Amino acid sequence: MTQPARLRVTKLHYSRSRRWLDIAFEDGSAYTLSAEFLRVFSPSAEVRGHGPGQETLQTGKSSVGISAINPVGHYAVQITFDDGHDSGLYSWQYLRGLAEEQDRYWQQYLRQLAAEGKSRDPEVQVLHFDP
Repeated sequence: MTQPARLRVTKLHYSRSRRWLDIAFEDGSAYTLSAEFLRVFSPSAEVRGHGPGQETLQTGKSSVGISAINPVGHYAVQITFDDGHDSGLYSWQYLRGLAEEQDRYWQQYLRQLAAEGKSRDPEVQVLHFDP
């Protein structure tokens, strides 16, 4: 079965210095996703859980990078991050969805971090003090 042009990836380019993945689709659309964003929204069970409500909030990932990207058939890639995480398979459809909803997902993630008193920075511990 052939995927529609909007889901066929024509280019993946990772910049180690910027920690950004550039992705282009056959329909001409192109996006840039940060390594941190991809790590935080990994499709792995470790991050997403095995069902609704089982997600694990990812913290301290602001400096994460990608150490390898390996093809999985003609439909996905396995991304290995420099923090050792490598269990998520990023299908073209999943990547397209992340790219199209990037702003909304990111704002939702930042709100969740703030609500739980957590940080993107691996060196920061957020403490609350009510005098």
